[in-house]
Amino acid sequence: MRVHSALGNGFVESVYQNSLEIEMKSEGLAFEREKVMSIFYRNIEVGRRRVDFFVENLIMVELKAIIETEDVHLAQALNYLEAYNIEIGLLINFGSKSLTFKRLINKKFK
Repeated sequence: MRVHSALGNGFVESVYQNSLEIEMKSEGLAFEREKVMSIFYRNIEVGRRRVDFFVENLIMVELKAIIETEDVHLAQALNYLEAYNIEIGLLINFGSKSLTFKRLINKKFK
């Protein structure tokens, strides 16, 4: 990805968010940054969470800037997909020497 190639690793997450926003705008993608989404339990709102990016009203994108993602980060992102009723997500980590990402699928849509 251009952002990681240009900046490398070692910056805080917000630097990569700002840079990814520039890239998505230049590509003409429709997105919302830090979109506040409600979490429901039994049809009652029990909390809110900000999604780093919600792209084309289809894809949730969560960014990390850590040395290595762990199972807890993957589980958290998958839980967000289910809580928001979104089919597809990406977990992107800019913190490692090479850009890493995981494509996430909400099992409720299978």
